[in-house]
Amino acid sequence: MNRRLFIHAAVAVAGATFLVAAGAQGTGATGQKRHKLVVQVSDNDPAKWNLALNNIKNVQDDVGAANVDIEIVAFGPGIGMLKLESPVGARVAEAMKANVKVLACENTLRAQKLNRDDMLPAISYVPAGAVEIMKKQAEGWSYLRP
Repeated sequence: MNRRLFIHAAVAVAGATFLVAAGAQGTGATGQKRHKLVVQVSDNDPAKWNLALNNIKNVQDDVGAANVDIEIVAFGPGIGMLKLESPVGARVAEAMKANVKVLACENTLRAQKLNRDDMLPAISYVPAGAVEIMKKQAEGWSYLRP
């Protein structure tokens, strides 16, 4: 009887150790590694934005959308593609529906004399785009600039 209790306790401890180790390595319940990607887009070019959005879609397809957090950080001339009349606005909206966070730099908005009413709906804002990227990299996020 004591031997059976000892075996059950050992199995429970081993299972708990595995879960703690998996959590420390950023793995989910499926054992998949949790990825984090920050993408810089600072070009006012639909082709560059489409490349970034294609890269993001490929990452989600390859590692599983549920296994990756993705942020697009737009600043400088890249803000132009987040305006209401943007030629890539539909694709940006599609990416946001796929849980991609799109962030616009407020420093750039002020410099270009834009306000939130000029921008695509549902995007988010950060005080400084470059600082957002720097913070994400310090937190271990992978960085991509297509």
